[in-house]
Amino acid sequence: MGKFVNSVDEFFSFCKENDVQFVDFRFTDMKGTWHHVSYRMSAVNAGHFENGLPFDGSSIDAWQPINRSDMLLKPDAPSAFMDPFTADPTIIVFCDVYDIYKGQAYEKCPRAIAKKALEHLANAGVGDVAYFGPENEFFVFDDVKIRDEVNCSYYEVDTEEGAWNDGKDFKDGFNTGHRPRTKGGYFPVAPIDTMVDLRAEMMLVLEQVGLEVVLGHHEVAQGQGEIGVVFGTLVEAADNVQKLKYVIKMVAHLNGKTVTFMPKPLYGDNGNGMHVHQSIWKDGKNTFYKEGGYSNLSETALHYVGGIFAHARAVAAFTNPSTNSYKRLIPGFEAPSILTYSSQNRSASCRVPYGAGEKATRIEMRFPDSTSCPYLAFTAMLLAGLDGIKNKMVPVGPMDEDLFELSLNEIREKGIPQMPHTLRGALEALIRDNAFLQPVMTPEFLDTYQNYKFETQVWPDEARPTAFEFKSTYSC
Repeated sequence: MGKFVNSVDEFFSFCKENDVQFVDFRFTDMKGTWHHVSYRMSAVNAGHFENGLPFDGSSIDAWQPINRSDMLLKPDAPSAFMDPFTADPTIIVFCDVYDIYKGQAYEKCPRAIAKKALEHLANAGVGDVAYFGPENEFFVFDDVKIRDEVNCSYYEVDTEEGAWNDGKDFKDGFNTGHRPRTKGGYFPVAPIDTMVDLRAEMMLVLEQVGLEVVLGHHEVAQGQGEIGVVFGTLVEAADNVQKLKYVIKMVAHLNGKTVTFMPKPLYGDNGNGMHVHQSIWKDGKNTFYKEGGYSNLSETALHYVGGIFAHARAVAAFTNPSTNSYKRLIPGFEAPSILTYSSQNRSASCRVPYGAGEKATRIEMRFPDSTSCPYLAFTAMLLAGLDGIKNKMVPVGPMDEDLFELSLNEIREKGIPQMPHTLRGALEALIRDNAFLQPVMTPEFLDTYQNYKFETQVWPDEARPTAFEFKSTYSC
C-alpha cells in the first residue's frame, strides 16, 4: 500500500509499464469538491510537472474574477494512482493550484493551504509531523428524490434496510423483514446487514488505489456503513479522504446504489460523522504521550485540545461547514457537541482512545463531518491546537460521565462550552476569531470563505420554508 511512484521519472516509467492512455489531473475547491481535466498520455511531458497546466480559475466557485482567470495546476507526481473505474487505462494525479499573478501557491487552494500549515508546524518548533486519522461514515441508499421549487420542496430517500419498508411489496423479490431498525445497525450480521459484499468490494478497490484498509462494518443507522483506513500525515490523510469518497461513491454507483456522506439524511436516526484522530511527533517521538498522565496524555496534548476547544466555534466553520451539519450536533443527542475530553467516553467532543501506548496515544475529535473540505478541516484543527500549545490553554475536563444525559441547564451550570448550534453561529465566530488561522490562511481567503458559505448555505437555507414549518404553523 502507499505510493506507486516517488518521482516524475518514475511516473513516466509507471505509465509506460501500465499502458496508460489518459492522465487525469485533479484539484480540490473550498467546498472539498474534486475537479478534473483529462489529458492524453502522449500530450503530457515532464515540463508540465515543473511549469504546470493552465486552467480557468474563474469557473470555480469563489475563486478568480474573469479578468484574472488564468491559473496553473501543479501536479504532484508521488500522489499518482490508477483509476479503477475507467474503461481505458487512466492515471489520476493530485494537483496544487498556482497563482500566476502573485507568483506563489494559490491562497484559496485547500491543498496548498494544508502544505503551508505543515511549514507553520515546523517553524513553531512543536513538531515535524502531524498525523491525522479520519473516520468517514456514509449512507448507502437505493433511491433518492429531491425537489426544490418556489412552491414545493421535499426529499425522499430509500434503503431496503429502512423500517418504513416493512409493509412494502418488492417487485423483484419478497419482503424479508430482516432490518436493523432505527439505531439498531451496529454490527448485526447478514441478512440484517445487507451491505457485506458491497463494503467488501469497496475495501478491495480502496486497496487498489493505495489505501491501507483495516476494517469495514455496518454503522448504527439504517443503511449506514464505515470503512477504516490507516492514518497518514496531514496532506496524505486529506488526499486519502478524497480517494475514499470517490471509491465508495463509485462502487455503490456501479452496483445500482447511491452513497452520501451528508451528516443527517435521516431524521431520528444516527448521522454521519468524520471523527479525526490526531497527534504531533518530533524527532521520532510522540509529543502527545506522557506515561502516568491522564490516559497517558502529555501537557502538550492537553494544551492542543484546549486550543481546539477555545477556538471551536470558529473551527466549526471548517469542520462542520454545512447547514445540515448542525442537525447532527443537536445537544444531548447522538453526536458530541459538548466541549470536554474524556478517556473512552464517546459522549465527549474529544475522546482519548483506550489502551494506547506511546506509539498509539492520540486524541480523537468527534464533532467534524464529511461535508468539510478535509485539507481545511485538518488545517483549522492543527492551527487551533498549536495556538493552544503556544498559550498553554487548558480544556474543561476530564469528564467521564455520560454527557448525553445532561440537560442544557446542567451543561451551562457546569460551565462546559458547546459547539455552535448553527452554521451562521460558526461563521460569525470565524469573523470574530481568526487570528490563530492567519499564519496560514490569508485575510482574503477567510473573507471569501465565510462570504461564500453565507451566500450558498446560510441564506438559501434560512429563506426556505420546510415541511415541518407547514406542519407546525400552517393552521396558526
